[in-house]
Amino acid sequence: MAGAATLPVVDISSAEGVDQAQIAKELVDAAIDYGFVYIKCQDISEEQIDNAFKVSRILFDSPVEDKQRCKIEKNNQGWTGMHTETLDPKTQRVGDFKEAFNFGPFVNSKATQPIPQTVEPHQAELAAFRDACHQLCRKLLLLFGIGLGVNPPDFFSAAHNPTLPSGSILRLLYYPPPSRTPEAHPDDVRAGAHSDYGSITLLFRLRGQAGLEILEPRTERWAPVPVDPPSTSGDANTTAPPPILVNIGDLLSYWTNGLLRSTVHRVAFPSALEALAAGESTADPRYSIAYFCHPANDTPLASVPSERVKAAGQNESETARSQGLGDDKKVLTADEHLQMRLQATYLQLYGKDGGKEVRK
Repeated sequence: MAGAATLPVVDISSAEGVDQAQIAKELVDAAIDYGFVYIKCQDISEEQIDNAFKVSRILFDSPVEDKQRCKIEKNNQGWTGMHTETLDPKTQRVGDFKEAFNFGPFVNSKATQPIPQTVEPHQAELAAFRDACHQLCRKLLLLFGIGLGVNPPDFFSAAHNPTLPSGSILRLLYYPPPSRTPEAHPDDVRAGAHSDYGSITLLFRLRGQAGLEILEPRTERWAPVPVDPPSTSGDANTTAPPPILVNIGDLLSYWTNGLLRSTVHRVAFPSALEALAAGESTADPRYSIAYFCHPANDTPLASVPSERVKAAGQNESETARSQGLGDDKKVLTADEHLQMRLQATYLQLYGKDGGKEVRK
């Protein structure tokens, strides 16, 4: 598979044992060098992942009128239709060729926002899946704290208390096949080039469905990211879900003075066959699920108690500069950071001036 991104694979299954420090180091190294890493773990069951994708298909097959009743609001919850979201407003001719549904918090296994009638019977499944995603993120954030020598090590994970209001979102995504988007131009993309807004993102994908590309930090070229990394292609259990793809978001990069890398990525239309993994195609519908993990809204993004992070801050922070914050980096709250990014993405909600601060 020529040209594909080669990303590390880290097995965090034994993170509670004696290998915790080594696993933490591997995660931090991957976050510094690539901003993306595949993880193997047992924290989310195969059944939970399968059920989440089944609910996703049900949701996007719902009548348009039912989805429109749940259209996205400024709280970043709800449905976005084709071309509603523009992730790269500086270069995109039209908005993204995708649909998405953002789920905020659940209370007593019930959604706290309007949802399509077709998925109402599945609220408990989605709530449990969302909770499992958040707990996995907190586990990863603890490992990042250990790997960065943060004192106390749970500095990041404690800031992501699931009982407090936050911008964390469970997002279901659907990309129609190219055969259903004949109006697309050769330069159009399914999802524009962007970096994620929060701390870390968990991405779940289905085998055979290509499209994700990252802008490789070293080469500055677009490279496809296989659903299964080449190093696991010979694994015996090919019926198990693929490894979860984890990436660093802008907030965590900003918080660590740019030490942890927030890498730009996109979802592309069909590319050269030689650039695709064996068995993968961009010709079919594409489904994916992302969990965007954010700290509690009122969390100040102040100095991280880590000598390694402090040393990184002695140089100008690329992330802070590119977000228009200049040399004197303002201490934002997590919610202020999120609102800045949302205004740049949802032009229809916030008006055309919303795109002025977006980072690409």
